[in-house]
Amino acid sequence: MGLRTLFVVFSLAMLSGCIGSVVKTVVTAPTKATAAVIDATTTSQAEADRNRGREIRQQEEREEKERKRKEKKALKILERNDL
Repeated sequence: MGLRTLFVVFSLAMLSGCIGSVVKTVVTAPTKATAAVIDATTTSQAEADRNRGREIRQQEEREEKERKRKEKKALKILERNDL
């Protein structure tokens, strides 16, 4: 009988930790889900600034490529006229 009692007490102790963990997970899940949805649907000022900076940088790169293309075309025309 002593071994059986020890087993029951040990099992209850192990189960209480498991149940506590499950209860904690179930209770905090809605809060975590709500926070994830809000975070995914909103843009922080830092993210907006970063995105705007990226847009400006890409526009500058396009303008630089266009400038180089025009310079190259102008040089070809000048070389052609020199011949």
